[in-house]
Amino acid sequence: MPWDMIFTFIVLGVAVVLFLADKLRLDLVAIIVMLSLGLSGVLTPSEMLSGFGSTVVILIAGLFIVGEALAQTGISYAVGDKIVQIAGDKEWKLITLLMLAVAALASVMSVTGSGAIFIPIAIRLANRAAISPSRLLLPLAYGALIGGMLTLIGTPPNLVANAELQKAGMEPFNFFIFTPIGLIMLAMAIIHMLIYGRFLLPRKASGEHVTNKGRRTLQSLLRTYDIEDKIVRLTVNAESKLVGETVVSARLRSAVGITLFALERRGEKGDKPEVISVDTETTFEADDVLFGVVDAPLSEEEAAFLGVKITPLGEHDYHLSARELGMADLVIPQESNLVGQTILEAGFRLKHGLSVVGAMRRGKPLHDSFGKTELEFGDQLLVVGDWGRIREMRTYRENFLLLSFPEEMESYLPRRKFAPMALGILAIMLALIIFRIVPSVTAVVLAATAMVCSGCLSPKRAYESINWPSLVLIAGMIPMAAALDKTGGLALIVDSIVALTGDRSPYIMLIALFLLTSIFSQFTSNTATAVLIAPVAFQVAGIMGVRPEPMLMSVAIAASTAFCTPVASPINTLVMGPGNYRFMDYVRIGVPLQILSIILSAFIIPVFLPF
Repeated sequence: MPWDMIFTFIVLGVAVVLFLADKLRLDLVAIIVMLSLGLSGVLTPSEMLSGFGSTVVILIAGLFIVGEALAQTGISYAVGDKIVQIAGDKEWKLITLLMLAVAALASVMSVTGSGAIFIPIAIRLANRAAISPSRLLLPLAYGALIGGMLTLIGTPPNLVANAELQKAGMEPFNFFIFTPIGLIMLAMAIIHMLIYGRFLLPRKASGEHVTNKGRRTLQSLLRTYDIEDKIVRLTVNAESKLVGETVVSARLRSAVGITLFALERRGEKGDKPEVISVDTETTFEADDVLFGVVDAPLSEEEAAFLGVKITPLGEHDYHLSARELGMADLVIPQESNLVGQTILEAGFRLKHGLSVVGAMRRGKPLHDSFGKTELEFGDQLLVVGDWGRIREMRTYRENFLLLSFPEEMESYLPRRKFAPMALGILAIMLALIIFRIVPSVTAVVLAATAMVCSGCLSPKRAYESINWPSLVLIAGMIPMAAALDKTGGLALIVDSIVALTGDRSPYIMLIALFLLTSIFSQFTSNTATAVLIAPVAFQVAGIMGVRPEPMLMSVAIAASTAFCTPVASPINTLVMGPGNYRFMDYVRIGVPLQILSIILSAFIIPVFLPF
């Protein structure tokens, strides 16, 4: 075995281990792979950087922009509003409609993006129906994943498989070639969730409570984050050192570990006290009643030093409504700038005017000075502040995803008036791709440009909407496929697979490729998996003397069946905390669904794409 092949396999093995260990960012691993192959001389500099000029990478970047325009103009949310109108409170109906709606949206924008849009909608539907969000969020995640199977542009693995055909000079997949297979898989998944899965879903997340109008009270949120016993109510004395100080200058968090989130103040004429949120410029006055969260119980000595009186919390204090005080759950998405930072380092109150009063990780509250804990992907934050500030959070979807908010916020969409324009651009893009008037990448880039030029999306927001780590991951792993081909490693892998499975039955080979892809997709990026296995599938088909389309379709479909673990896909991780799921929930519900997917695919793929 030549040294360059050995070295390529070593790099591939190290990359797989790093992917599975999840200690380094996936895009960083891809860069390391790319540099290793280039510096070793296995690839030339142009070959090493070839991924960044790939049409797949450009196409996916354009789709991120188009998808964000659909969200900013309210088209994506309108789908959720329609469900709210017709769903009622029947759980089976909610599950069915949610899975259908999110799958439809995921067929034209990113799986993670479409799922993220529907998470707060699902929570609102659950609150209205007086059921736990855990009954809806996992079906939603599975619906989003299967939605990626519905069209050519539904998910990157579809485009990767299609690129193999184009690279060989063959007729590429048409836009709807995935649709009948995806629809059958979606129907199977819905039936699975209704007959089997929903009976294993958690029936109530710990600490859940909603009002009769479907809105959570402050008390219910505090209970969810397990900080009820850490709330303090302090009355400011006339002689207090806090009088005249601002929230920032008082430095209460660093001094005594208090995070203030609201105060109660009487009007000049002694009117009924008004509860207001606090920000960096709020100045304390005598007789103000402060509400805050403490890291540790406040002693009488500390209270005397500050010049405040500790007063008991009344029932009214615990039931401050959403109309009196803005409050919401946030979840940290994968590409957020907050990942790796603490709340204190992020300057949350200074930048966003909101107080972070609680945090959870994988459904479990974080204690012991959570403000100093480094944030991770999927962490939840409880924020309190002015509703205007919370509304603005919807424009920062790359850093925060709002999980819950009152219905008044549903009308807050920055570019709603451009919705007809966005729909028209989307329709033209799909027509160009479907009828092959121009190449797919050209149609998508045209649509992305039109979205910005027409005002559906600002240029700044367009750049922010692109998931750069995903693009770097794809661009960095494409050279690995090239290195395997150049060194003969790809041929060795193909020969080994054929030797193990035999070359007489293409059905067995299709199942083997599906199984291999789906197993890797449970623990690492499905896109990286598709980049590595799609060339293998193409070569195997050539050796067996069958058409490559069914083998490539098997890889693409399998890459979207990431059902069995919470780390299999970003959307699985995003619903884990809000749904209070455990690892075994994914295993018990996802493994049977995975098995059904393998069996069904073996039958239906050859029907639509004969060998």
